[in-house]
Amino acid sequence: MEISSSTKLFLILLFLSSFQLCKASGEVINPFTKLRFDGKNGEFRILQVADMHYGDGKTTPCEDVLPQQMSSCSDLNTTDFIFRMIHAEKPHLIVFTGDNIFGYDATDPVKSMEAAFAPAISSNIPWAAVLGNHDQQSTLSREGVMKHIVGMKSTLSQLNPPNVPDIDGFGNYNLEVHGIEGSELTNKSVLNLYFLDSGDYSTVPSIRGYGWIKPSQQFWFQRTSRKLKKIYMHNSNAMKAPAPGLAYFHIPLPEYAKFDSSNFTGVRQEGISSASINSGFFTTMVEAGDVKAAFVGHDHINDFCGKLMDINLCYAGGFGYHAYGKAGWSRRARMVVASLEKTGKGGWGDVKSIKTWKRLDDEHLTTIDTQVLWSKRSAGARRKKPIGHH
Repeated sequence: MEISSSTKLFLILLFLSSFQLCKASGEVINPFTKLRFDGKNGEFRILQVADMHYGDGKTTPCEDVLPQQMSSCSDLNTTDFIFRMIHAEKPHLIVFTGDNIFGYDATDPVKSMEAAFAPAISSNIPWAAVLGNHDQQSTLSREGVMKHIVGMKSTLSQLNPPNVPDIDGFGNYNLEVHGIEGSELTNKSVLNLYFLDSGDYSTVPSIRGYGWIKPSQQFWFQRTSRKLKKIYMHNSNAMKAPAPGLAYFHIPLPEYAKFDSSNFTGVRQEGISSASINSGFFTTMVEAGDVKAAFVGHDHINDFCGKLMDINLCYAGGFGYHAYGKAGWSRRARMVVASLEKTGKGGWGDVKSIKTWKRLDDEHLTTIDTQVLWSKRSAGARRKKPIGHH
């Protein structure tokens, strides 16, 4: 989508003035504030932003747009899209799933990150980020990039879990989304969010290609999942089934290649650029039993969701204008909305359903491909199916 020079100027002034106001007033998100479902409608809304590939702002040109868009298109189109999404969808959390900046074209990676994340910061919306394979290709290491992100305003991102010194990567952590204030589930996490560093490139000489989620990360995930399930199902107000979980990382798992047009929603327009080996994380998620969907970026012109062994594997589709794309195929974002069940007393219970859709960066922010990823009712029905004897 093309934006005018006056709009570009407005955007620059808006997020710079908002950023300064936020700094001056001190009214920023407390990193220890609990995420909660909305007490008015029982929803928790997550905006996924994949592959911004932010460079140097207005001087960084767009990739793969229509000829008539090229002269006025820059990173500021990406900024404009985030603001439009925030205004339209009013997310409770924004998740940036890697390649947030394109290191090779980011002269100063700190300035690039501050510009890339400015819409979330100036809107004072909690946000979380993981790294892709391009974030560290400027003057900061992967650790340096993640350390800077963790220190930014409004973010809930973490460098790594405390007391796990030997974990691989940077940006492995989990966030808990608690029940509505005043409900029976006030102090319980009813939706668990897992964030993992899927790496950049293989460091093993005999294995070529992209990185993968390592055994140390999977061990942390397993231990965290078990702990959360124990708290949810055994302490006060014990629940009968684990709270649903969602996983966010950058590089798709090899299992994303299991789908074709007959069994996914969305499009596949390029190959699945996973690691060349399978580290087993999909199996680890299946065994854990709580993750209902995983969300990635990396392959910009894939935007599908497909279900395999009761886990939805979803792409967001490319968001950023300095990232490769397909001219005439709109940049896009993925929304995920978890909704709570209404109790008989007019209150709110645990998660009833998880839905998703995508928004296109066109004139109307068109909504496409709405689908139910998981529902409590359908999960219960599957559990009641008899097991065959062979």
